[in-house]
Amino acid sequence: MDIPHDYIRLHEVPEGCLLSPERWGARGARLARLAGLGLPVPRGLLLTTDLTRQIAQDGARTHFDGVLRDTFQTLGDEVLLSLRASPPRPEWGGPEALLNIGITDARLPALMTRVGKPGALELYFRLIEGYATMVEGVDPEDFENLMADQVKYWSVASEGDLPEDARVTLVDQAKALYLDEVMQPFPQDPVDQLCAAVDAMARGWNGVSARILRESHGAPPEAGLGLIVQRMAFGIGQGVCGAGVVHLVDERTGTPALSGRFLTQAQGYDALMGMRTPHLITREARETARQSAPSLEEIAPDALTDLRTHGSTVAAGLGDIHGFEFTLEDGKLWLLDAVLTPRSARAAVRIATDLARNGAISRDDALLRIEPRTLIEHLHPQIDPRAPRDVFGSGLPASPGAATGRIVFSPEAAMQAEAQGDNAVLVRMETSPEDIRGMHSACAVLTVRGGMTSHAAVIARGLGLPCVVGAGDLRLDIRNRQIISQDGRSFAEGSLITIDGTRGEVLAGAPEMIQPELDGAFATLMSWADQAREMGVRANADTPQDARVARGFEVDGIGLCRTEHMFFQEDRITSMREMILADSSEDRRRALAALLPMQRGDFVDLFDIMRGLPVCIRLLDPPLHEFLPHSREEMHDLAEAMDIPVSQVVERAKALGEFNPMLGKRGVRLGVTMPEIYEMQARAIFEAAAIVNTRNLEQIVPEIMIPLVSAKREVEVVRKNIEAVAAQVMAEREVTLTYKLGIMVETPRAALRAADLAADSAFFSFGTNDLTQMTYGLSRDDAGRFMRDYVNQGVFAEDPFHSLDIEGVGELLLIAAKRGRKTDPDLVLGLCGEHGGDPGSIHFCKLAGFDYVSCSPFRAPIARLAAAQATLLSRKSGQA
Repeated sequence: MDIPHDYIRLHEVPEGCLLSPERWGARGARLARLAGLGLPVPRGLLLTTDLTRQIAQDGARTHFDGVLRDTFQTLGDEVLLSLRASPPRPEWGGPEALLNIGITDARLPALMTRVGKPGALELYFRLIEGYATMVEGVDPEDFENLMADQVKYWSVASEGDLPEDARVTLVDQAKALYLDEVMQPFPQDPVDQLCAAVDAMARGWNGVSARILRESHGAPPEAGLGLIVQRMAFGIGQGVCGAGVVHLVDERTGTPALSGRFLTQAQGYDALMGMRTPHLITREARETARQSAPSLEEIAPDALTDLRTHGSTVAAGLGDIHGFEFTLEDGKLWLLDAVLTPRSARAAVRIATDLARNGAISRDDALLRIEPRTLIEHLHPQIDPRAPRDVFGSGLPASPGAATGRIVFSPEAAMQAEAQGDNAVLVRMETSPEDIRGMHSACAVLTVRGGMTSHAAVIARGLGLPCVVGAGDLRLDIRNRQIISQDGRSFAEGSLITIDGTRGEVLAGAPEMIQPELDGAFATLMSWADQAREMGVRANADTPQDARVARGFEVDGIGLCRTEHMFFQEDRITSMREMILADSSEDRRRALAALLPMQRGDFVDLFDIMRGLPVCIRLLDPPLHEFLPHSREEMHDLAEAMDIPVSQVVERAKALGEFNPMLGKRGVRLGVTMPEIYEMQARAIFEAAAIVNTRNLEQIVPEIMIPLVSAKREVEVVRKNIEAVAAQVMAEREVTLTYKLGIMVETPRAALRAADLAADSAFFSFGTNDLTQMTYGLSRDDAGRFMRDYVNQGVFAEDPFHSLDIEGVGELLLIAAKRGRKTDPDLVLGLCGEHGGDPGSIHFCKLAGFDYVSCSPFRAPIARLAAAQATLLSRKSGQA
């Protein structure tokens, strides 16, 4: 319900009536709620945006001269008014307030009786100054000069110390200045003052410059302005008088804490203007700051107690934590506005959970209030926002968090630094699978090239490492082992730098950090999210270490285990290379036999850690060239291990080369042409499951995923081989195993032929990194070189590797889901690309009927909250 009239008295808004901010302005609607809660809000009159628009055209007297005149006549000579703007949204700005309306020569004596002669004279000067500036366009500097001259003449520290005679002179000078500039005396009718001020504020809002300014902040061209005419609470006068701003929680943590400023003998925002040194709010803050001036707590303890009480009332009534703009008049507290408390992402979680616990909002509301991406501040160390930042390079924020370490340029140097107990930042042109060991040892990663789904970005997110990629404004000088910034500074190996993966910045030195916080309010919010969500959230985990991290984030299982990462460990890479360079199937099997116990041990660890939760293992996917040595030294070591000439290693590596290896012999194509590879991996999986199921009550049901499928026959060939291995293992170990075989849908053809593929698949897991790459014809590793320009020019709304392309790639997902489930209604659908941690993509998956998403472990909390929000929003839309 809203009010049908164009104006209403503040304290006459019917109980339970919530005024619309669009019609009455945000501040006006909020003040009405404060008044309805019984808080000490000065009485006033609210004007709608429609009425303000009419006033701008016809003038205030045309519409409600009688109401304004009655506003003064019913109050008394000592009462003054303020006029404040009330835009629908605070960020749209608006004209400055005009205070002390109604002072005239005739009414001055009554005002002196109320606030004292010095106070009344100061208020009169302020009115003339503000009125002349706002209504008549007089330069405010002229009045500032008058004040400065008096301060200098009387040799006082500030305007607050001026004697009474000086104030008499100031009022006379202000009147004379007004007469000189406007060519008529300062108006002596209070209603004339008010009407002219209302007219000026309404016209000012519709001026060209004001319109341009608010449109730059997102306001529509036709945006209106509400107005508030309100009885003045005097912060200047006798007794304890002043104005201030108070906040009731710590904006960094969200814990209850008092902060703010209070200035005696002041009005409005004087306490924040730097006119005089303000008082702090609490004695503790004063003592910490070593300030001699007493705090508000010491000046007016009852007022501070009331502010706390009113804060609790507002939190319950408005459903959020607010601070206050307030005035003290002879010790009496008046609230001029409730100010939404600024808060960090970490504080927002604490505030939302506290409000829900106290019954001010529901748990669902608390979940919907938190932007999932902001949980990053809880999950990773961050640079303290108060710390100075010496930024010398920037790129893409590939993996969030911040870390400080010394520059190294090779994975070996990173491993050596870790062994010595030092933090190292691994700097590379771009990373490759060979760098994984060094990335595990580093505290952060920086690459000059690469995009949001480049190798460095994907691995860093999985490891929880701060990472900046595509830092093209830095020059990497490998010969001299240094990086050079655009401003000419050079940073040699061993220099101390900080990587801010949240902002995508590289800083010199070691700024102060804020450590992660995974308990308390964060844990409570995650618990509520898990109770609310319907869609599963799994983790991409390639090693037992990854699985332990994922388990700590309370995921629903592993949605993607990329087995290739297991082969890059130092004790395995040689056997892997021997297998790749083998000339015959027998030689390959011999090399694979050495890898079997290692891979089996990894799977045993994974199954043990996940304790009965689903584990989806992707069979070997990347092209084999990624495992081959590149340096002469590595080729020599491999030749020695294989007892063959180095030249033979070189020639064999060249023979395996491909023009476009990412579209070459990889994924299922390896399983079809080199079946012994997948047979070894399947045996390792089934033997590990047999071992774990024999000793644990919680039975493992492995999910085996075939990558890069495009044709039904590919699945049939691989499936036949895997089923044969499963039968062998069950016979050898005298166990019965249950397992699921599915495919990774990452080619457009697989999406289009989903009906055929579903006949041989228990599940589809959509690999949206490659699916996006193939749908667009974009290289995810190279797109970062131009993607920023594409987004800035509106070619793409957003980087499609960062947030799922709903119109294109999303349509392929919907087609595949529909066709696949037409063949098999029980077909399980998951998404395991980088989009699995993107809130917008997760919401799409919920609407598309997916069973789960999978993302890097450190993005799992973000996905859990996003999945909960998707469930809650879908319920709301269903109710609508």
